[in-house]
Amino acid sequence: EVQLQAFGGGLVQAGGSLRLSCTASGFTSDDYAIGWFRQAPGKEREGVSCINSSDGSTYYADSVKGRFTISSDNAKNMVYLQMNSLKPEDTAVYYCAAQYYGGSYYYFAVDEYDYWGQGTEVTVSS
Repeated sequence: EVQLQAFGGGLVQAGGSLRLSCTASGFTSDDYAIGWFRQAPGKEREGVSCINSSDGSTYYADSVKGRFTISSDNAKNMVYLQMNSLKPEDTAVYYCAAQYYGGSYYYFAVDEYDYWGQGTEVTVSS
């Protein structure tokens, strides 16, 4: 069974950095995508960044392009989200999630992800 666990959140000042980590294990296929999502109070969950496990391609929401970097270490079953130049609007609970390849990927579609880790809270103070 696929299991994910996100950690690394915390409180940081605007302009600072945090690195989130996600342990991802239990995959029965090498074709899957891992996504980072976030949900701010009163808002819908939104996709932040995704990585394709088989070819390493990465994708970013416009709001985080140039500031966030997703990476993976398959040997350690880890996916990371390096967040730089953080802004107060980045404040949210961050989740990692996984979807198996099913003919196509819908990287930022929340409903396409079948497996979710618990969230880790990120607070950016101004």
